[in-house]
Amino acid sequence: MAKRPEKASQNADFLAIQALAFLGEEPERLGRFLALTGIGPEDIRNAAQEPGFLAGVLDHIAGDQTLLAAFAAHVGIAPGEIDKARRAVAGPGWEREIP
Repeated sequence: MAKRPEKASQNADFLAIQALAFLGEEPERLGRFLALTGIGPEDIRNAAQEPGFLAGVLDHIAGDQTLLAAFAAHVGIAPGEIDKARRAVAGPGWEREIP
């Protein structure tokens, strides 16, 4: 498996951490994220260390146009940058599962 470029990886990881903090700023946003992932509030720290968690946070943000626009505006980037970061965090070969 190819390695992610270090700078892109760090930037993408940081953006994903910002996204998680953004979700946590409002109980409704965080509650929806937790409900969809099945993670309990007490388990977030442990889950955040699992491979794929940060990609999942960005996937969650990208999956809701209103949330995506709000987060992009919050951090001052174009919404398309979130998808780029998601791909960087996930690494090569990751695909979103669509039921």
